[in-house]
Amino acid sequence: MKIDIGISQKDREAIAKGLSHLLADTYTLYLQTHNFHWNVKGPMFQTLHTMFEGQYNELALAVDDIAERIRTLGFPAPGTYQAFAELSSIKAEEGVPAATDMIRLLVEAHETCARTAREAFPACDKASDEPSADLLTQRMQEHEKTAWMLRSLLEK
Repeated sequence: MKIDIGISQKDREAIAKGLSHLLADTYTLYLQTHNFHWNVKGPMFQTLHTMFEGQYNELALAVDDIAERIRTLGFPAPGTYQAFAELSSIKAEEGVPAATDMIRLLVEAHETCARTAREAFPACDKASDEPSADLLTQRMQEHEKTAWMLRSLLEK
């Protein structure tokens, strides 16, 4: 059945493309955060282990919201490791970095997600797609706040 929500096919496609990149970045960050939760060690173990758990749980909910918005716009949501690897701006981290390196890498990844969300915003504005714009705004706020909190752990 044809989608008639007041946004053209072309505009919905552009928005879905931006959201697909955000989904890939968010899922990659989710995996990275979960990996670091499992493998962190050192004097900040308990703090970081608990913090990372809260962060990956939040990201798990976010990927569902982003994917469902893509589907609402009428497009398939990417959902494979291959698709995420092709679409993501975040590089997978091999090995187990030191705790402070984990923090630094997560700051960089959250900032990448915030930039990816921001890059998708103009297509939403052009099409007056307030629901997608709202989702992007929420994601930017969450990623910027989390990056700030993580960055503060690296202060001397």
